[in-house]
Amino acid sequence: MRLATYSLLLFCAIASGARAEVPDLRAWIGQMILLGFLGADARDGWMPQVLEQLEQGRIGGVLFLKGNIASRRAVLRMNRAIARAARNGPPPLIAIDQEGGRVERLTRRVGFTELPSASQIARRHEPARARQRYADMAGQLRQWGFNLNLGPVVDLNVNPANPVIGRPGRAYSADPDTVARYAAAFVEAHREHGMLTALKHFPGHGSSTADSHDTLPDISATWSRTELKPYRILIRDKQADMIMTGHLVNAQLQPAGKVPATMSQAVIEGVLRGELGYDGVVISDDLQMDGVADRFDLKARVLGAVNAGTDILIFANDRHPDRHIVEKVTDILAEAAAQDEALAARIERSWRRIVALKERLGSGISGAGE
Repeated sequence: MRLATYSLLLFCAIASGARAEVPDLRAWIGQMILLGFLGADARDGWMPQVLEQLEQGRIGGVLFLKGNIASRRAVLRMNRAIARAARNGPPPLIAIDQEGGRVERLTRRVGFTELPSASQIARRHEPARARQRYADMAGQLRQWGFNLNLGPVVDLNVNPANPVIGRPGRAYSADPDTVARYAAAFVEAHREHGMLTALKHFPGHGSSTADSHDTLPDISATWSRTELKPYRILIRDKQADMIMTGHLVNAQLQPAGKVPATMSQAVIEGVLRGELGYDGVVISDDLQMDGVADRFDLKARVLGAVNAGTDILIFANDRHPDRHIVEKVTDILAEAAAQDEALAARIERSWRRIVALKERLGSGISGAGE
């Protein structure tokens, strides 16, 4: 029922060409926040506060990290509570990073079947077999109550010594067509089990020599336009549920500034939406990573990302947990939008994209644009 209600609101807003009256601005902003939290059970840590925020529509979803995983039973309790808390609005995104290899939040320790890294999958299996293995993983994720896996990585293995992509084996290949084939297998396998995915890290993290968790990589001299090709293919083939931007400076695409792609209108609106024709949900990498948090205050990060065209903002609360981050972000955007009609319109467009994407959670997940 709630999906039908929000569909009607969305349809009326689009059909009339006017700004929708319901939900209000703060509710729109709430859908744009994906929140990490402290706690590993339904009554533990921040969970009571998170459930209240979901019930009040102040966040659009949650992100699980390894510290949130105590046992299968505890995760199921949390995910059931999360779904119940948001029952009067769009379904919450319940997200996790489960790529395989070194990036796995769910492990055999808690009874989850682990998968090899992307590089190992590509070496050992053809795409059809990779799809089967990813389908097994996606099925387990769905059983545990998740509906969004923040993968696949579509970065090219340009620099094998890259500390965050190449060295951990997170890239399928240096060849863009190979990367696109394996990424498509990942996406299709998750869709079979009613799960969304997010291609990452736009416009390409594979050539970097630094980790954006720790510093702000400048890929201006190492990046090439070949790194856009997997995105071009996957967007064309309707295999992009979401696209995650990276905290990466690239003067080839944004010659006028030194802000990361996450905060660059030239990269998101110009390249991703304009050149590549993508009109789906753009999600940021964690906006509390040191690569951006050490250089830009919270207001600059939030307004920069939304003005650039980002729809969903991740606050993982990992290295720098902030129990009041939701209120801070909402106040920043609401106060700025009250003075800036263009920003208010951007927030509304983001809300529309997010609600349209969430509609697919209720219909078994079909391809974007279908």
